[in-house]
Amino acid sequence: MQLIQQNPDLSAYLAADEVIDHDHPLVRETAARLAGEAEDSYAYARLAFEFVRDTIPHSQDSGDPRVTWRASDVLARRTGICCAKAHALAALLRAEDIPTALCYQRFDVVHGLIAVRFNGGWHRQDPRGNKPGVDARFSLGDERLAFTPDPECNEMDYPELYSEPHPVVLDVLRAATDRTHLRQILPTAL
Repeated sequence: MQLIQQNPDLSAYLAADEVIDHDHPLVRETAARLAGEAEDSYAYARLAFEFVRDTIPHSQDSGDPRVTWRASDVLARRTGICCAKAHALAALLRAEDIPTALCYQRFDVVHGLIAVRFNGGWHRQDPRGNKPGVDARFSLGDERLAFTPDPECNEMDYPELYSEPHPVVLDVLRAATDRTHLRQILPTAL
């Protein structure tokens, strides 16, 4: 699949904002700690991916009712759905000057992931969290995402790479009072 950069300016994929708040002290502290364990930017990106995938449970898997959407809140509360975990990973990567985009898939609801720019190209990564039947891994080669869309079931990959969260996704995350409410209002398409 050909990924399409929504914003032609690569610096947009390094920016901090209210959601991907990589200027927040907790994000900076976490990034610095992970960077101290990495020998280069590729190793850092893999460590940051594994940190978000493995130490921040997907709230549906853990049963956590809290809804997070800001990267620093995902890190502080250690919970989030796929889109929120993507925000946290994007913030950690951008904190170390690694261009990172947000991207989406459509299943029964919209699924959030990221794309990281290395070696002149974009590579999608899915920090959702592994569980039986899900084995996502950091890879710059063949994608190792949590899920593969089935076009016969009206599932799809959205090719756009966003520098900011899609407004439809962000509005729903902000509006949800808890995870049960979130499940009722999650968008089924962008």
